[in-house]
Amino acid sequence: MTGTPRGMRLHIGIFGRRNVGKSSLLNAFTRQRVSLVSDQAGTTTDPVEKPMELLPLGPVVFIDTAGIDDVGALGEMRVARTRQVLDRTDLGLVVAVGDAWGDFEEGLVGELVARKVPVVAVFNQVDRVDPPAALLEGLARRGIPSVRTAAVTGEGMADLREVLLRAAPPEAFETPTILGDLVPPGDLAVLVVPIDKEAPKGRLILPQVQTIRDLLDHDAAALVVKERELQAMLQGLRRPPRLVVTDSQAFLKVAADTPPEVPMTSFSILFARLKGDLATFVEGAMAVDDLRPGDRVLVAEACAHHPIGEDIGRVKIPRWLERYVGGNLAFTHVQGHDFPEDLSPYRLVIHCGACTQNRREVLNRVLGCRRQGVPMTNYGLVIAFSLGIFDRALSPFPGALEVWQDRRRGRGD
Repeated sequence: MTGTPRGMRLHIGIFGRRNVGKSSLLNAFTRQRVSLVSDQAGTTTDPVEKPMELLPLGPVVFIDTAGIDDVGALGEMRVARTRQVLDRTDLGLVVAVGDAWGDFEEGLVGELVARKVPVVAVFNQVDRVDPPAALLEGLARRGIPSVRTAAVTGEGMADLREVLLRAAPPEAFETPTILGDLVPPGDLAVLVVPIDKEAPKGRLILPQVQTIRDLLDHDAAALVVKERELQAMLQGLRRPPRLVVTDSQAFLKVAADTPPEVPMTSFSILFARLKGDLATFVEGAMAVDDLRPGDRVLVAEACAHHPIGEDIGRVKIPRWLERYVGGNLAFTHVQGHDFPEDLSPYRLVIHCGACTQNRREVLNRVLGCRRQGVPMTNYGLVIAFSLGIFDRALSPFPGALEVWQDRRRGRGD
Protein backbone atom coordinates (compact mmCIF):
# COMPACT_ATOMS: atom_id res chain seq x y z
CA MET A 1 0.00 0.00 0.00
CA THR A 2 3.07 2.28 -0.07
CA GLY A 3 3.58 2.29 -3.84
CA THR A 4 1.52 2.45 -7.02
CA PRO A 5 -0.34 -0.88 -7.37
CA ARG A 6 0.76 -3.18 -10.19
CA GLY A 7 -2.66 -2.87 -11.81
CA MET A 8 -2.03 0.86 -12.39
CA ARG A 9 1.48 0.39 -13.84
CA LEU A 10 2.58 0.08 -17.46
CA HIS A 11 3.62 -3.57 -17.96
CA ILE A 12 6.84 -4.01 -19.97
CA GLY A 13 7.43 -7.65 -20.96
CA ILE A 14 10.92 -8.92 -21.85
CA PHE A 15 10.82 -11.85 -24.31
CA GLY A 16 13.35 -13.87 -26.27
CA ARG A 17 15.23 -17.13 -26.55
CA ARG A 18 17.05 -18.67 -23.64
CA ASN A 19 20.41 -17.19 -22.70
CA VAL A 20 20.17 -13.99 -24.75
CA GLY A 21 20.67 -11.94 -21.59
CA LYS A 22 17.11 -10.94 -20.72
CA SER A 23 17.78 -11.15 -16.98
CA SER A 24 21.13 -9.37 -17.29
CA LEU A 25 19.39 -6.64 -19.27
CA LEU A 26 16.78 -6.14 -16.54
CA ASN A 27 19.44 -6.08 -13.82
CA ALA A 28 21.52 -3.55 -15.74
CA PHE A 29 18.56 -1.30 -16.52
CA THR A 30 17.23 -1.26 -12.94
CA ARG A 31 20.74 -1.24 -11.41
CA GLN A 32 19.69 -4.06 -9.13
CA ARG A 33 20.06 -7.83 -9.04
CA VAL A 34 16.40 -8.47 -9.74
CA SER A 35 16.80 -11.71 -11.71
CA LEU A 36 19.18 -14.63 -11.21
CA VAL A 37 21.83 -14.68 -13.95
CA SER A 38 23.82 -17.72 -15.14
CA ASP A 39 25.56 -18.95 -18.27
CA GLN A 40 23.31 -22.01 -18.15
CA ALA A 41 20.31 -21.71 -20.47
CA GLY A 42 16.93 -21.71 -18.78
CA THR A 43 17.98 -20.08 -15.49
CA THR A 44 14.78 -18.00 -15.33
CA THR A 45 11.81 -20.26 -14.61
CA ASP A 46 8.79 -18.22 -13.51
CA PRO A 47 8.34 -14.62 -14.68
CA VAL A 48 10.15 -12.13 -12.42
CA GLU A 49 8.49 -8.75 -11.87
CA LYS A 50 10.25 -5.53 -10.92
CA PRO A 51 8.22 -2.35 -10.27
CA MET A 52 10.05 0.95 -10.69
CA GLU A 53 9.54 4.60 -11.59
CA LEU A 54 10.53 5.36 -15.18
CA LEU A 55 10.32 9.14 -15.40
CA PRO A 56 8.73 10.98 -17.08
CA LEU A 57 6.61 7.95 -17.98
CA GLY A 58 5.78 7.12 -14.38
CA PRO A 59 5.23 3.81 -12.58
CA VAL A 60 6.03 0.70 -14.62
CA VAL A 61 6.64 -2.98 -13.93
CA PHE A 62 9.21 -4.97 -15.90
CA ILE A 63 8.49 -8.68 -16.39
CA ASP A 64 11.48 -10.90 -17.09
CA THR A 65 10.26 -14.11 -18.72
CA ALA A 66 11.66 -17.58 -19.23
CA GLY A 67 13.07 -18.33 -22.68
CA ILE A 68 10.09 -19.03 -24.87
CA ASP A 69 12.11 -21.60 -26.86
CA ASP A 70 12.41 -23.89 -23.79
CA VAL A 71 11.97 -27.63 -24.31
CA GLY A 72 10.82 -30.69 -22.38
CA ALA A 73 7.89 -31.04 -19.96
CA LEU A 74 9.23 -28.41 -17.55
CA GLY A 75 10.10 -26.19 -20.48
CA GLU A 76 6.53 -26.34 -21.75
CA MET A 77 5.31 -25.18 -18.35
CA ARG A 78 7.77 -22.29 -18.43
CA VAL A 79 6.64 -21.31 -21.92
CA ALA A 80 3.00 -21.42 -20.80
CA ARG A 81 3.84 -19.01 -17.95
CA THR A 82 5.65 -16.75 -20.39
CA ARG A 83 2.66 -16.73 -22.74
CA GLN A 84 0.49 -15.61 -19.81
CA VAL A 85 2.70 -12.52 -19.60
CA LEU A 86 1.77 -11.64 -23.19
CA ASP A 87 -1.81 -11.16 -22.00
CA ARG A 88 -0.80 -8.33 -19.67
CA THR A 89 2.04 -6.75 -21.66
CA ASP A 90 1.56 -3.09 -22.63
CA LEU A 91 5.01 -2.74 -24.22
CA GLY A 92 7.11 -5.67 -25.44
CA LEU A 93 10.90 -6.01 -25.68
CA VAL A 94 12.12 -8.76 -28.01
CA VAL A 95 15.73 -9.51 -27.07
CA ALA A 96 18.21 -11.18 -29.42
CA VAL A 97 21.98 -11.61 -29.56
CA GLY A 98 23.80 -9.80 -32.33
CA ASP A 99 22.77 -11.14 -35.71
CA ALA A 100 20.75 -14.08 -34.32
CA TRP A 101 17.41 -12.69 -35.49
CA GLY A 102 15.20 -15.14 -37.32
CA ASP A 103 11.77 -16.70 -37.61
CA PHE A 104 11.56 -17.15 -33.85
CA GLU A 105 12.00 -13.43 -33.13
CA GLU A 106 9.70 -12.53 -36.02
CA GLY A 107 7.07 -14.81 -34.49
CA LEU A 108 7.31 -12.90 -31.19
CA VAL A 109 7.05 -9.58 -32.99
CA GLY A 110 4.04 -10.83 -34.94
CA GLU A 111 2.34 -12.01 -31.76
CA LEU A 112 2.79 -8.62 -30.09
CA VAL A 113 1.77 -6.64 -33.18
CA ALA A 114 -1.36 -8.78 -33.56
CA ARG A 115 -2.23 -7.81 -30.00
CA LYS A 116 -1.60 -4.14 -30.89
CA VAL A 117 1.26 -3.99 -28.39
CA PRO A 118 4.19 -1.66 -29.20
CA VAL A 119 7.44 -3.58 -29.82
CA VAL A 120 11.09 -2.69 -29.29
CA ALA A 121 13.87 -4.91 -30.68
CA VAL A 122 16.83 -5.13 -28.30
CA PHE A 123 20.13 -6.48 -29.65
CA ASN A 124 22.11 -7.49 -26.59
CA GLN A 125 25.76 -8.51 -26.20
CA VAL A 126 26.91 -6.05 -28.86
CA ASP A 127 30.30 -6.10 -27.14
CA ARG A 128 30.65 -9.52 -28.80
CA VAL A 129 28.77 -9.19 -32.09
CA ASP A 130 26.87 -6.36 -33.79
CA PRO A 131 23.51 -6.73 -35.58
CA PRO A 132 23.67 -6.21 -39.36
CA ALA A 133 22.82 -2.69 -40.51
CA ALA A 134 20.37 -4.12 -43.05
CA LEU A 135 18.42 -5.82 -40.26
CA LEU A 136 18.15 -2.60 -38.25
CA GLU A 137 17.06 -0.69 -41.35
CA GLY A 138 14.41 -3.32 -42.13
CA LEU A 139 12.97 -3.11 -38.65
CA ALA A 140 12.92 0.69 -38.81
CA ARG A 141 11.00 0.62 -42.09
CA ARG A 142 8.34 -1.50 -40.35
CA GLY A 143 8.08 1.02 -37.51
CA ILE A 144 9.89 -1.21 -34.98
CA PRO A 145 12.53 0.76 -33.05
CA SER A 146 15.73 -1.03 -32.07
CA VAL A 147 18.48 -0.48 -29.55
CA ARG A 148 21.98 -1.96 -29.10
CA THR A 149 22.96 -2.99 -25.57
CA ALA A 150 25.66 -4.83 -23.67
CA ALA A 151 24.12 -5.62 -20.29
CA VAL A 152 27.42 -6.74 -18.71
CA THR A 153 29.04 -3.34 -19.30
CA GLY A 154 25.92 -1.16 -19.09
CA GLU A 155 26.27 0.00 -22.69
CA GLY A 156 23.05 1.20 -24.27
CA MET A 157 20.99 1.54 -21.07
CA ALA A 158 20.41 5.27 -21.60
CA ASP A 159 19.42 4.58 -25.22
CA LEU A 160 17.03 1.84 -24.09
CA ARG A 161 15.37 4.26 -21.67
CA GLU A 162 14.82 6.83 -24.44
CA VAL A 163 13.41 4.21 -26.82
CA LEU A 164 11.01 2.95 -24.14
CA LEU A 165 9.72 6.47 -23.52
CA ARG A 166 9.12 7.01 -27.25
CA ALA A 167 7.54 3.58 -27.82
CA ALA A 168 5.18 3.61 -24.84
CA PRO A 169 1.50 3.65 -25.86
CA PRO A 170 -0.18 7.09 -25.54
CA GLU A 171 -2.54 5.87 -22.81
CA ALA A 172 0.50 5.23 -20.59
CA PHE A 173 0.82 8.99 -20.15
CA GLU A 174 -2.86 9.37 -19.24
CA THR A 175 -4.17 8.77 -15.75
CA PRO A 176 -7.49 6.89 -16.04
CA THR A 177 -10.26 8.10 -13.78
CA ILE A 178 -12.38 5.91 -11.54
CA LEU A 179 -15.15 8.43 -10.92
CA GLY A 180 -13.60 11.83 -11.56
CA ASP A 181 -15.95 12.29 -14.52
CA LEU A 182 -18.98 11.43 -12.35
CA VAL A 183 -18.30 13.77 -9.41
CA PRO A 184 -17.42 17.37 -10.38
CA PRO A 185 -14.80 19.40 -8.48
CA GLY A 186 -16.17 20.66 -5.19
CA ASP A 187 -18.90 18.01 -5.07
CA LEU A 188 -19.28 15.04 -2.74
CA ALA A 189 -19.36 11.26 -3.11
CA VAL A 190 -20.42 9.02 -0.22
CA LEU A 191 -18.46 5.79 -0.06
CA VAL A 192 -20.05 2.93 1.87
CA VAL A 193 -17.37 0.66 3.31
CA PRO A 194 -18.55 -2.31 5.38
CA ILE A 195 -16.13 -3.40 8.08
CA ASP A 196 -16.57 -7.16 8.36
CA LYS A 197 -14.47 -10.32 8.39
CA GLU A 198 -13.34 -9.72 4.81
CA ALA A 199 -12.01 -6.22 5.56
CA PRO A 200 -8.21 -6.33 6.06
CA LYS A 201 -7.19 -5.51 9.61
CA GLY A 202 -6.18 -1.89 10.07
CA ARG A 203 -6.79 -0.72 6.49
CA LEU A 204 -9.21 -0.48 3.59
CA ILE A 205 -9.16 -2.68 0.50
CA LEU A 206 -7.39 -1.44 -2.62
CA PRO A 207 -10.43 -0.29 -4.70
CA GLN A 208 -11.67 1.82 -1.80
CA VAL A 209 -8.28 3.46 -1.33
CA GLN A 210 -7.91 4.12 -5.05
CA THR A 211 -11.40 5.62 -5.25
CA ILE A 212 -10.69 8.03 -2.40
CA ARG A 213 -7.44 9.08 -4.07
CA ASP A 214 -9.22 9.56 -7.41
CA LEU A 215 -11.76 11.89 -5.82
CA LEU A 216 -8.99 13.95 -4.21
CA ASP A 217 -7.11 14.09 -7.52
CA HIS A 218 -10.23 15.59 -9.12
CA ASP A 219 -10.80 18.12 -6.31
CA ALA A 220 -13.92 16.36 -5.05
CA ALA A 221 -14.72 15.23 -1.51
CA ALA A 222 -15.27 11.78 -0.06
CA LEU A 223 -17.45 10.92 2.92
CA VAL A 224 -16.64 7.37 4.06
CA VAL A 225 -19.24 5.57 6.18
CA LYS A 226 -20.28 2.06 7.14
CA GLU A 227 -23.59 0.79 5.82
CA ARG A 228 -25.29 1.14 9.22
CA GLU A 229 -24.49 4.86 9.38
CA LEU A 230 -25.41 5.71 5.79
CA GLN A 231 -29.01 6.77 6.31
CA ALA A 232 -28.22 9.10 9.22
CA MET A 233 -25.29 10.64 7.37
CA LEU A 234 -27.37 11.32 4.26
CA GLN A 235 -30.09 12.93 6.36
CA GLY A 236 -27.50 15.18 8.00
CA LEU A 237 -26.12 16.55 4.73
CA ARG A 238 -27.26 20.02 3.66
CA ARG A 239 -27.50 18.87 0.05
CA PRO A 240 -27.51 15.39 -1.46
CA PRO A 241 -24.23 13.87 -2.65
CA ARG A 242 -23.53 13.58 -6.34
CA LEU A 243 -23.00 9.82 -6.03
CA VAL A 244 -23.17 6.96 -3.52
CA VAL A 245 -20.70 4.08 -4.01
CA THR A 246 -21.04 0.90 -2.02
CA ASP A 247 -19.36 -2.42 -1.56
CA SER A 248 -21.43 -4.77 -3.71
CA GLN A 249 -22.20 -7.02 -0.74
CA ALA A 250 -24.20 -4.20 0.88
CA PHE A 251 -26.17 -3.37 -2.28
CA LEU A 252 -29.66 -4.07 -0.96
CA LYS A 253 -29.34 -2.06 2.26
CA VAL A 254 -27.59 0.84 0.56
CA ALA A 255 -30.19 0.92 -2.23
CA ALA A 256 -32.94 1.04 0.37
CA ASP A 257 -31.27 3.83 2.37
CA THR A 258 -30.23 6.01 -0.59
CA PRO A 259 -32.92 8.39 -1.95
CA PRO A 260 -33.96 7.32 -5.49
CA GLU A 261 -32.89 10.64 -6.98
CA VAL A 262 -29.27 10.06 -5.86
CA PRO A 263 -27.26 7.88 -8.30
CA MET A 264 -25.82 4.77 -6.71
CA THR A 265 -23.37 2.10 -7.84
CA SER A 266 -20.60 -0.12 -6.45
CA PHE A 267 -16.82 -0.12 -6.37
CA SER A 268 -16.83 -3.29 -8.44
CA ILE A 269 -18.91 -1.71 -11.20
CA LEU A 270 -16.64 1.33 -11.26
CA PHE A 271 -13.74 -1.05 -11.77
CA ALA A 272 -15.64 -2.92 -14.48
CA ARG A 273 -15.51 0.35 -16.41
CA LEU A 274 -11.90 1.15 -15.42
CA LYS A 275 -10.36 -2.25 -16.16
CA GLY A 276 -12.69 -3.83 -18.71
CA ASP A 277 -15.60 -3.06 -21.02
CA LEU A 278 -18.67 -2.00 -19.06
CA ALA A 279 -21.17 -2.52 -21.91
CA THR A 280 -19.85 -6.05 -22.53
CA PHE A 281 -20.05 -6.83 -18.83
CA VAL A 282 -23.63 -5.54 -18.70
CA GLU A 283 -24.56 -7.89 -21.54
CA GLY A 284 -22.77 -10.68 -19.69
CA ALA A 285 -24.83 -10.09 -16.57
CA MET A 286 -28.01 -10.42 -18.63
CA ALA A 287 -26.88 -13.95 -19.51
CA VAL A 288 -27.81 -14.94 -15.97
CA ASP A 289 -31.36 -15.22 -17.33
CA ASP A 290 -30.14 -18.00 -19.63
CA LEU A 291 -28.54 -20.09 -16.88
CA ARG A 292 -30.14 -23.39 -15.97
CA PRO A 293 -29.48 -25.69 -13.01
CA GLY A 294 -26.37 -27.75 -13.64
CA ASP A 295 -24.67 -25.15 -15.87
CA ARG A 296 -20.98 -24.47 -15.29
CA VAL A 297 -19.82 -20.99 -14.23
CA LEU A 298 -16.21 -19.79 -14.07
CA VAL A 299 -15.30 -17.32 -11.31
CA ALA A 300 -11.99 -15.48 -11.81
CA GLU A 301 -10.29 -13.71 -8.89
CA ALA A 302 -7.36 -11.42 -9.66
CA CYS A 303 -5.68 -11.71 -6.28
CA ALA A 304 -4.75 -14.83 -4.35
CA HIS A 305 -6.31 -14.82 -0.90
CA HIS A 306 -7.39 -17.41 1.60
CA PRO A 307 -11.21 -17.54 1.39
CA ILE A 308 -13.18 -17.01 4.59
CA GLY A 309 -16.52 -18.54 5.53
CA GLU A 310 -18.65 -15.93 3.69
CA ASP A 311 -16.28 -15.31 0.79
CA ILE A 312 -17.90 -13.15 -1.89
CA GLY A 313 -16.77 -15.19 -4.91
CA ARG A 314 -17.06 -18.66 -3.39
CA VAL A 315 -20.10 -18.38 -1.16
CA LYS A 316 -22.23 -15.27 -1.61
CA ILE A 317 -22.35 -14.96 -5.40
CA PRO A 318 -22.99 -18.71 -5.87
CA ARG A 319 -25.77 -18.51 -3.28
CA TRP A 320 -27.44 -15.49 -4.92
CA LEU A 321 -27.15 -16.98 -8.39
CA GLU A 322 -28.51 -20.39 -7.40
CA ARG A 323 -31.41 -18.70 -5.68
CA TYR A 324 -32.08 -16.71 -8.87
CA VAL A 325 -31.74 -19.74 -11.17
CA GLY A 326 -33.69 -22.02 -8.87
CA GLY A 327 -31.15 -24.84 -8.65
CA ASN A 328 -27.51 -25.79 -8.22
CA LEU A 329 -24.80 -24.53 -10.54
CA ALA A 330 -21.28 -25.95 -10.97
CA PHE A 331 -18.70 -23.30 -10.05
CA THR A 332 -15.01 -23.38 -10.98
CA HIS A 333 -12.62 -20.85 -9.42
CA VAL A 334 -9.30 -19.57 -10.78
CA GLN A 335 -6.96 -17.03 -9.21
CA GLY A 336 -4.21 -14.63 -10.22
CA HIS A 337 -3.02 -14.91 -13.80
CA ASP A 338 -4.50 -18.39 -14.27
CA PHE A 339 -7.30 -18.36 -16.83
CA PRO A 340 -8.31 -21.31 -19.03
CA GLU A 341 -7.77 -21.06 -22.78
CA ASP A 342 -10.74 -23.32 -23.46
CA LEU A 343 -13.87 -21.63 -22.13
CA SER A 344 -16.35 -23.84 -23.99
CA PRO A 345 -17.47 -25.78 -20.87
CA TYR A 346 -18.79 -22.58 -19.23
CA ARG A 347 -22.07 -20.76 -19.72
CA LEU A 348 -20.83 -17.64 -17.92
CA VAL A 349 -17.55 -16.09 -16.70
CA ILE A 350 -17.69 -13.82 -13.65
CA HIS A 351 -14.61 -11.69 -12.94
CA CYS A 352 -13.75 -9.76 -9.80
CA GLY A 353 -13.04 -6.02 -9.98
CA ALA A 354 -9.45 -6.78 -11.08
CA CYS A 355 -7.92 -4.06 -8.92
CA THR A 356 -4.56 -5.89 -8.93
CA GLN A 357 -4.52 -6.56 -12.70
CA ASN A 358 -3.92 -4.15 -15.55
CA ARG A 359 -6.57 -3.33 -18.09
CA ARG A 360 -4.85 -5.13 -20.96
CA GLU A 361 -5.02 -8.46 -19.14
CA VAL A 362 -8.73 -8.04 -18.43
CA LEU A 363 -9.49 -6.96 -22.00
CA ASN A 364 -7.60 -9.98 -23.34
CA ARG A 365 -9.87 -12.15 -21.22
CA VAL A 366 -12.89 -10.29 -22.59
CA LEU A 367 -11.68 -10.94 -26.15
CA GLY A 368 -11.08 -14.62 -25.37
CA CYS A 369 -14.64 -14.96 -24.08
CA ARG A 370 -16.04 -13.11 -27.07
CA ARG A 371 -14.18 -15.33 -29.56
CA GLN A 372 -15.59 -18.44 -27.90
CA GLY A 373 -19.10 -17.06 -27.46
CA VAL A 374 -19.06 -17.16 -23.66
CA PRO A 375 -20.61 -14.16 -21.87
CA MET A 376 -18.45 -12.41 -19.27
CA THR A 377 -19.43 -10.06 -16.45
CA ASN A 378 -18.06 -9.00 -13.08
CA TYR A 379 -18.91 -9.33 -9.40
CA GLY A 380 -20.78 -6.08 -8.89
CA LEU A 381 -22.89 -6.38 -12.03
CA VAL A 382 -23.91 -9.99 -11.45
CA ILE A 383 -24.80 -9.21 -7.83
CA ALA A 384 -26.94 -6.21 -8.81
CA PHE A 385 -28.67 -8.25 -11.54
CA SER A 386 -29.40 -11.24 -9.32
CA LEU A 387 -30.73 -8.97 -6.55
CA GLY A 388 -33.06 -7.10 -8.91
CA ILE A 389 -31.43 -3.64 -8.64
CA PHE A 390 -29.68 -3.52 -12.00
CA ASP A 391 -31.32 -0.24 -13.11
CA ARG A 392 -30.27 1.43 -9.88
CA ALA A 393 -26.68 0.20 -10.04
CA LEU A 394 -26.32 1.41 -13.66
CA SER A 395 -27.89 4.83 -13.04
CA PRO A 396 -24.56 6.74 -13.17
CA PHE A 397 -23.71 5.24 -16.59
CA PRO A 398 -26.26 6.27 -19.28
CA GLY A 399 -24.65 4.24 -22.06
CA ALA A 400 -24.57 1.02 -20.03
CA LEU A 401 -28.10 1.64 -18.76
CA GLU A 402 -29.30 2.02 -22.35
CA VAL A 403 -27.80 -1.38 -23.26
CA TRP A 404 -29.83 -2.95 -20.46
CA GLN A 405 -33.04 -1.07 -21.26
CA ASP A 406 -32.82 -1.91 -24.97
CA ARG A 407 -32.51 -5.59 -24.06
CA ARG A 408 -35.56 -5.35 -21.80
CA ARG A 409 -37.61 -3.67 -24.51
CA GLY A 410 -36.54 -6.35 -26.95
CA ARG A 411 -37.79 -9.03 -24.56
CA GLY A 412 -41.01 -7.15 -23.91
CA ASP A 413 -40.25 -6.73 -20.17
